[in-house]
Amino acid sequence: MNETTILWVHPEYLWLLVLVPLLPVAYAVKESLRRRRLRRFGDEELVRELMPSWNPAIGWVRVVLFALALGLFTVGLARPRTGSKYAEKTVSGSHIVIALDVSNSMLAQDYSPNRLERAKYAIRRLTRSLEGGGRRADRIGLVVFAGDAYVQLPVTADYASADLFLDGISTGSVAIQGTDIAKALTVASRCLMDESDAGKAIVLISDGESHEDDPVPVAESIHANGIDIYTIGVGDTRGTPIIIDGVAMKDDDDKIVTTRLDEKVLGDIAAAGGGAYLHATDRDFGLESVVSALKELKASAYDTPVFDDYEEHYIYFYWAALALLVLGLLPGERRPKRRLFR
Repeated sequence: MNETTILWVHPEYLWLLVLVPLLPVAYAVKESLRRRRLRRFGDEELVRELMPSWNPAIGWVRVVLFALALGLFTVGLARPRTGSKYAEKTVSGSHIVIALDVSNSMLAQDYSPNRLERAKYAIRRLTRSLEGGGRRADRIGLVVFAGDAYVQLPVTADYASADLFLDGISTGSVAIQGTDIAKALTVASRCLMDESDAGKAIVLISDGESHEDDPVPVAESIHANGIDIYTIGVGDTRGTPIIIDGVAMKDDDDKIVTTRLDEKVLGDIAAAGGGAYLHATDRDFGLESVVSALKELKASAYDTPVFDDYEEHYIYFYWAALALLVLGLLPGERRPKRRLFR
């Protein structure tokens, strides 16, 4: 199947397009102030007759040309390109679901800037490490959990989508607060049940403070179905205040609430799940060991849509912007003098 679509390498630059209409608006304000100053010298029509060579329309032409040039240059910065030869490509890989704790305790600042943001950064590194290229492409999914658990991203080989969904994750992603690790493991395992006989794994990232059902028997049951469980512990074992909107969280007795990493729970889960436990530090999140282990999982073949070829178009927008800039610089703001005789 062949199809052509527009892709953007740097879509964030498209926000600069909001500046394009501001140029004519700013020029209109400038012209309004100029006419107000002219009125101080007398009648506006009379002043215009005293300046017969002045042509205000040229100023508007120049501003419009500059605004269009800015718009074209901005589109060029975003690097539009078309992907052609869209087809199904057969690759192989394992299937991995990342279960991320988004409870309020993940706002503790024993990591920079806090546990949750540090974990999200680590997940980005994890997905990029899993993107092996060539014929190997591990599929990933994303589950967020607190007092409940939800599938944020189904298992896919689209790593760009994983980054996009990751950006929107916060402690508000799950309405019910708490930490139900058992529920998170159950939901994550369901994402993998319909997959092939490839290697399957769950990577649980949490501080381990589970307040609901015992997750260890759940991990044992999941591993019995051929799914390995790896856990990454985030937090300080000595306890850290939970900071929400710059204020330390307090309990009903007006005492500061602290959260501490429960390594025993996470270690027991990993042992029951046939994987390994790693304690993340602010400097080393422990991802290299996890990635190495995940790459040893059995790979199976599957079809995924890909663009086999790209054609860049940004240079055309740059040339068009340059041409408009040159045109905008050519006309002066005075009418040409017409002489029949010298």
